[in-house]
This record gives sequence, C-alpha cells and structure tokens, in this order.
Amino acid sequence: MSLSNQLPFEFDHRPSFDGNDYLVTNTNKEAVLWLDKWSSWYSSCCIIYGPSGCGKSHLGNVFMSMSNAVSANLDHRCLEEYDNSININHNIVVDDIDEKLKTLADEKNFLHIYNNLTLRGGKILLLACKAPVHWGLKLADLRSRIKASPAIGIGVPDDELICAILIKLFSDRQIRIDLRVVEYIVRRIERSFISAQKFVEKADHAALAQNKKISLGIAREVLNDMGL
Repeated sequence: MSLSNQLPFEFDHRPSFDGNDYLVTNTNKEAVLWLDKWSSWYSSCCIIYGPSGCGKSHLGNVFMSMSNAVSANLDHRCLEEYDNSININHNIVVDDIDEKLKTLADEKNFLHIYNNLTLRGGKILLLACKAPVHWGLKLADLRSRIKASPAIGIGVPDDELICAILIKLFSDRQIRIDLRVVEYIVRRIERSFISAQKFVEKADHAALAQNKKISLGIAREVLNDMGL
C-alpha cells in the first residue's frame, strides 16, 4: 500500500511530558501497552530497550506524564539525594541504564535505589539500548531482579511511523505538505525521530528562504544537505 494512500490521522497518539504527541504503530505498540498498565506491573521494574533513535526517551516522557515519575540520572546524584527524592516521588525513569551500570559499585548503588523505591510501592522504568541479557551485570541480586522484570524491545521507526511523524512535525509548524512529497522523503530518510525532526526544521528554513512551499525540489535539497 502506498504511503500516499494512507491516513496518518488514524494513528493512536499519547500525550508526553514535553507536550508533544507520541504516535503508536506496530513498532512500539507493545511498549505503549505496558506503559498503559504501569500501575499493575507484576514487577517493580519494566525495561524498554532498542537502538538509538527509536523513541525510548520519548516513551520515558510519556511514562513521566502518566505516572508523575521523575528522571533519575545515576551519574550525578548521591544516594542520600535519591533517598530524599524517593520519599517524595514514588516512580522514576532511568535512561541509558545499560551505560550507567559500568562497575560493581554502580550496581550496588542502583540496587539500593531499587530496593528502597520498591519498599515504598514505587515503579521504575529502565530505558536501554541493549536487552538485559547483554548488560553484563555482576551482582547476583540485581541480575535476579532484572531477569524477573518485563523487557520489551522496540525497533527503529517503520515507514508508517516515519510518515506519521513527518506529517505531525509539519502540522506543528502549520505547514501543509503533499503526501507524495512525504512518500519521497520516507523512502530516503534515516529511520529515527531525530532525523525526521532535523529534516522538517531544515525544510521549513529552506522554504522560507526561497519563499516557496515544500516541494520535491526542496526535499531533494535538504536530503542532499543531510547527506542522504
């Protein structure tokens, strides 16, 4: 089915913490379903993993909006600060968790946070690039808790999702664009939210500079400028 014949406004969407909508397709549907039932997770923790640009951080924002969670940066805060924070905020999100658990001390610190928050009935959303089996955890107690947690993988955005994202980003800027131009872009752009955002920003600037609407010609110029 041609993208030109698809109806992008049929996509489900969820409000996120930063005020943007998160579009739902088969690529990320399972992860979104888990977020929908966050209060009834069978574990204190849920893990979402996938490659850079697949939208994990945006899902983290969605979770924060839904659960009143806070983002926890394990690199820059001490345990005392986290203990104080957990007394107020019962739910946390940790992005790039597989990059933050580099040493045994890191694992012990995180286990302390995990146990403390769990005692208060809190929930933890962990975002990672790699599946938990590849994290190389050394601490047996932490390994067992992570193994017992649901882990959902998401892939890079598919054509449907990239199409919907582009149309939404143009719509946010009040730009009307022919679906044939969107189809042309989708076939050539990198499969990531960041790439889509960069393209729309550059295309908008190019169209304004040339006092033209965003056509196939401008799309080609921007794609060439992005090395695509």
